[in-house]
Amino acid sequence: MPQDSYLVGLIGSGIGPSLSPALHEREADRQGLRYVYRLIDIDTLRAGPEAVGDLVRAARDLGFDGLNITHPCKQLVIEHLDALSPGAEALGAVNTVVFQDGRSIGHNTDVTGFAASFARGLPDVPLEHVVQLGAGGAGAAVAHAMLTLGAGHITVVDAMPDRSADLAASLNRHFGPGRAAAAALDALPRLLADADGVVHATPTGMAAHPGLPFPARLLRPGLWIAEVVYRPLETELLRTARAVGCAVLDGGGMAVFQAADAFRLFTGREPDAARMLADIAELADVASVRN
Repeated sequence: MPQDSYLVGLIGSGIGPSLSPALHEREADRQGLRYVYRLIDIDTLRAGPEAVGDLVRAARDLGFDGLNITHPCKQLVIEHLDALSPGAEALGAVNTVVFQDGRSIGHNTDVTGFAASFARGLPDVPLEHVVQLGAGGAGAAVAHAMLTLGAGHITVVDAMPDRSADLAASLNRHFGPGRAAAAALDALPRLLADADGVVHATPTGMAAHPGLPFPARLLRPGLWIAEVVYRPLETELLRTARAVGCAVLDGGGMAVFQAADAFRLFTGREPDAARMLADIAELADVASVRN
């Protein structure tokens, strides 16, 4: 008989407010599945990011069917897995681990999740020159997604110059020379004056990290803004950009489509992304009231 009961989890830091458990469990309920999604917060465990290997092995031994992996463990987990999907290997980051026949296989649904959200939410915007803030695990994923979607050139800006340089070099190896470059934070005024759009992939704007990632005066009509943060859905960046006249995309779509892709990997069943999009809007509204 096909499996109808699943145990999955999320490993990361400060994940208490995550909406992933509710997204997965609601969709599973609609499909008649028994589905338990546990949070494995390294802060609560008083463990460092390097504990991810032990946690993955423990989850496998305890009978978990799979795990989601988030900050700050997406790169660290790789050395502890038995195999990687081609996408995760190219990216050098894993956000989904599936346990099969005693083996742990790493995938990345951040790339496909962001690409699906962007294509749905900003289908006709120009993509000749994109500026991206943030070169961490999420940043690597969305940069790959943007170039896969046909962006001509992407300039990566990060507070850690080595990180942005490494990501730009990786993108050029994967997509071809000249597709990406790194720049310092102080170059943002010049870069945004000429850019078609901005992808924001830093924690700024999250409930725990309020504020704008760059001065509001750098926004202008005609510049599109795509956000990765989804708690809250309406970040200060999106609110400010919308008021200026920018086309905007919130982070909810990426959260839903990456969750839908992970759900498919865990269960082999097709999720209903439209229902999950309605879920995240409702869940985010409830969370904003609580906060």
